[in-house]
Amino acid sequence: MSNEERERLTPTQAAERIRHYCAYAERCHQDVRNRLYQFGLNSAEIDVIIAGLIEENFLNEERFALQYAGGHFRQKGWGRVKIKVALRQKGVSEYCIKLALRHIEEEAYQQLLEKLAVQKWQQVRSGTPAQRWQKTRLFLLQRGFEPDLVQRQLKAMESM
Repeated sequence: MSNEERERLTPTQAAERIRHYCAYAERCHQDVRNRLYQFGLNSAEIDVIIAGLIEENFLNEERFALQYAGGHFRQKGWGRVKIKVALRQKGVSEYCIKLALRHIEEEAYQQLLEKLAVQKWQQVRSGTPAQRWQKTRLFLLQRGFEPDLVQRQLKAMESM
């Protein structure tokens, strides 16, 4: 059903629906705002509802950033760079992004980087060692790991 076909919700109806939406999973302000626009509300109504959600603790940007960063690191194997970019795209503040990235344990981060590097190196069977090295490097960079850490990891693997 397109937006034109949807009936417009009253602010009270929209607030009730959006509470359920926020209670189901952590949401960022931008996702909630977009959903409220889909319900046919205007900016003033949306601002009032969002303020209420923050006051009632249904919406918390810090909590969202921590959950998002931790989940994407653990479940998807993303590095800090990719997580930072994704959080910026969701309109999360720099303060919350930095806070979330600090909560990723350094030891676990290094272990994941090493694990992914070894897996990719073993997976790439064709080509010269330089080509395998380059493919592994590009894979790790696409996953969002910092270039200097990737370089260090690949150097450490050379000496193995």
